[in-house]
Amino acid sequence: MDLTYTPEEEEFRARLREWLGKVLPTLPPGPSPDDWPARRAHDLGWQRMLYDAGYAHVHWDASPTTRLIFLEETEKAGAPYVGANFVGLLHAGPTIAAEGTAGQRERWLPPILRGEEVWCQGFSEPEAGSDLAALRTRAWRDGDDYVVSGSKIWTSHAEVADWCELLVRTDPAAPKHKGITWLAMPMDAPGVTVRPLRTLAGSAEFAEVFLDEVRVPVANRVGAENDGWRVTMVTLSFERGTAFVGEVIACRRVLGELAREARGNGRWDDPLVRRRLGRLNAEFRALWRLTQWNVSEAESSGGVPGAGGSVFKLRYSHARQELYDTAADVLGPDCLDLDRPWVLDRLSSLSYTIAAGTSQIQRTIVGERILGLPKGR
Repeated sequence: MDLTYTPEEEEFRARLREWLGKVLPTLPPGPSPDDWPARRAHDLGWQRMLYDAGYAHVHWDASPTTRLIFLEETEKAGAPYVGANFVGLLHAGPTIAAEGTAGQRERWLPPILRGEEVWCQGFSEPEAGSDLAALRTRAWRDGDDYVVSGSKIWTSHAEVADWCELLVRTDPAAPKHKGITWLAMPMDAPGVTVRPLRTLAGSAEFAEVFLDEVRVPVANRVGAENDGWRVTMVTLSFERGTAFVGEVIACRRVLGELAREARGNGRWDDPLVRRRLGRLNAEFRALWRLTQWNVSEAESSGGVPGAGGSVFKLRYSHARQELYDTAADVLGPDCLDLDRPWVLDRLSSLSYTIAAGTSQIQRTIVGERILGLPKGR
């Protein structure tokens, strides 16, 4: 597997790095983490800058390797995170690009790239747990519309979203993986109610969403009716395969900062701390190489990441938790001070073995699809 970059890709890296060096010093400071309308405006503004500079296309109209370089360089440079654009740019957008009709791509992709519309993810449900296919939100056909009733939970950025990538059950009599449909639902449709949720870390980027006979045009269906599980696997392959790329770079940066902090406060003298930092350094270097491998595999398979994304997601989730547990060891008593660096990150890291598919689900995928183990009964 060739993990090297071509001269054209390195030229793209150099051009992007030069542009970031010019524009990042001119950006105003980011808004308060709790002010989501302001964060939406800030995130959309940054996306518009990328669009005007010719870099917005990398999320789905470029090779996976070019996308990897873009994510690597923007994270290293400290560029604004995608934020409220996360679902649109890294989940819904790539899915529509891969599975949508020409009309759907023309309608939804340009506004995401231009920083005009925000998407949220309506997958998880209160009673389904980690078994996504056990969803109960119903949709039945009424002329040119689906009528949708049910509820979703942990709906990312629902309070500021224009659209929702929504999973619904359109055939209750079918086996649970066969009766699901993927819809694009306008969040301002009558019958949609959003209630923000506050996390352990104090943020409110998630919400409950209640749907009371919401009408969604049949034209907003991506893929065939009852084929939504296959379409969802495309969405999740992007989420697990490339959406965390920037976070691996960020974790490697945090690891270096932790080492400097440990040298400054005396914790470096503890051989156990040094051993943990050294092992984590090897861990994240290996994860980066695995990311490159997954991207190279996607390059040869039409741009959609494969099951290797589950290997990455499984190990990365636990490595991130170990990183911030080590940060607590380095900080000592200060690890209880919410104003210190890494403390809130430690709280948010607890969610990573659940978000984008639990670790148990990832182990099942690895066992069945990569190792060829028999399916459980």
